[in-house]
Amino acid sequence: MKKLAIFASGNGSNFEALAAACTEGRIDAEVALCVCDKAGAYVIERATKYGVEVLVFNPKEYGSKAEYERLVADRMDTLGIDLVCLAGYMRIVGDELLGRYGGKIVNIHPSLLPAFVGAHAIQDAFDYGVKVFGVTIHYVDQTLDGGKIISQVAVPYEGGDIEELEAMIHKAEHRLYVDTVNKLIE
Repeated sequence: MKKLAIFASGNGSNFEALAAACTEGRIDAEVALCVCDKAGAYVIERATKYGVEVLVFNPKEYGSKAEYERLVADRMDTLGIDLVCLAGYMRIVGDELLGRYGGKIVNIHPSLLPAFVGAHAIQDAFDYGVKVFGVTIHYVDQTLDGGKIISQVAVPYEGGDIEELEAMIHKAEHRLYVDTVNKLIE
């Protein structure tokens, strides 16, 4: 069975979507590790609920990005991780992880890339007035929200309620991430 590591920094709704799909047999894989860079993040509770090992670290306690990425990559090596899924992980992946797991790291982003990169994509697209929002899953490389696109889904919306829009996008994210991870591990 393939093993997944999921990186998250916050709420963890995409973590839960993937963990539930693995538990229910909709993805033929096991979530073996949750990596989190924020000690109080809700994703830690979600991971605990699913019995997933959690590796929490504070980047400020390390001398460099390479140092904490080495810790993470060493743990992933020990567990035999096959695929890394970034799910609201709010750090740019560095050379240490890319060197050891390049081509095996995917990210989910709440826009139709290459439009609206960065941490505020939904708000930026909303403020711009777009009528078709979306979700992209892509391989991670050295560029911000760059890397080859794996899958996308459009989310049409012409309303004026950002919370309603965010809920629609999150629902689309959960479906697309499960479907895409399933295809990637086959």
